[in-house]
Amino acid sequence: MTSTQANTYVDTDQFRDALIRQSDVSGLEIRDCWFEERVKVVDCYGRDVYLGGDFGRVVVNDIDVTAYVEAELDRVEPNRVLAREAQTADEIRAAWAAIEATWAATFERVRALPEELHRRRVDDEWSFIETQRHLLYASDKWLGNPVLEEDSPYHPLGFGPGGAPDGVDGLTVDADPSLEEILEPRLARMGTMREFVSGVTDADLDRLCTRKPIGNDPEADYTVRRCLKVVLAEEAEHHRYAVRDLAALTAG
Repeated sequence: MTSTQANTYVDTDQFRDALIRQSDVSGLEIRDCWFEERVKVVDCYGRDVYLGGDFGRVVVNDIDVTAYVEAELDRVEPNRVLAREAQTADEIRAAWAAIEATWAATFERVRALPEELHRRRVDDEWSFIETQRHLLYASDKWLGNPVLEEDSPYHPLGFGPGGAPDGVDGLTVDADPSLEEILEPRLARMGTMREFVSGVTDADLDRLCTRKPIGNDPEADYTVRRCLKVVLAEEAEHHRYAVRDLAALTAG
């Protein structure tokens, strides 16, 4: 994702253990970053604070709101629960069926919108088309490559985290496909997932993948179950993002 902010820092550790005091940080945006230790904002004053990401624990003014936030997210996007809890072959099949049905309804909704909205971003988050490009890539990365061991698992219209190639050759990150142009390979890949999970067994899920998902820890073990659950989680979370932004777009 391209930043429009004046001061942009990428791949740096200069803020690790940093202390910012008595400074104006209006407009500060931290995106696609990580922290293994606690991040603390204290004795600060502002009118609008937004947090988005995968946090183990969130405390606001000494109140732990972690459980409340997770419950609200599950209420908004029930497929998150199915994706998170799926362990057996039957549960993975059920989760995928629900995810496909949810996306099918959303695709029809978006097709009815003006084409310009397919490409419009909300608060510099991915557009609907960009979201589909990322989910295509995610399925290629976690299903086509390690699980199915396809000769050419990556479709050129996909892109990785932040819209980057993520180390994959042949991705046309700067392409500008229409909705139908990206939905053609996207729906095809979803069909591949449907076909695979329709016959997967619990024993299959325990199989260790000999190929590793590119961009992830090459020393870690990746079972078929682990890879499929990543696909499920990506689908559920990005559907939530997409519907959130569609609400803003259609509200004018």
